[in-house]
Amino acid sequence: MPSSKLRHLLASGVLAILAASACAGPEQASDAEPDQGGTATVERVIDGDTIKLTDGRRVRLIGVDTPESVDPRRPVECLGKEAAAYTASLLPPGTNVRLELDVEEHDRYGRTLAYVRRLPDGLFVNLDLAAQGFAEQLTIPPNVRYVEEIRAAVASARSAGRGLWGEACVGGRDG
Repeated sequence: MPSSKLRHLLASGVLAILAASACAGPEQASDAEPDQGGTATVERVIDGDTIKLTDGRRVRLIGVDTPESVDPRRPVECLGKEAAAYTASLLPPGTNVRLELDVEEHDRYGRTLAYVRRLPDGLFVNLDLAAQGFAEQLTIPPNVRYVEEIRAAVASARSAGRGLWGEACVGGRDG
């Protein structure tokens, strides 16, 4: 008969294994019921992958990375201004959106991390930016709910020579 300390360690180990397997990979995260971050209204677009809401929150779009356009420490990257303008065309001030959270709610800068869907038509903004060639994929686990969909959208844009993969950027934003 194991001691109570050994039983406790065994039980803790089993719980840790179960917890780790519950969020082990993208297939589990993709199949999970989406967490709702609620609805909100866009105040303005900060850059291609960051927006500000009328409630004061800054939202970083999960799964995508658009070219830099506003960081004073870095040069404007190829299609940076165009990516920001495209996001602004999708989400003009006053646009109502639904935020869908993943595993982590905030990044290290305090921004809300979310998948953004425009209301009332449901346009999935993160995915649209990738499909139009204005964003590369940026996967930061454990936020991987739509990793396969975004990967496919980026691959389609790349193969079609759209946006970052067109002649303007010669094969990528650093190119």
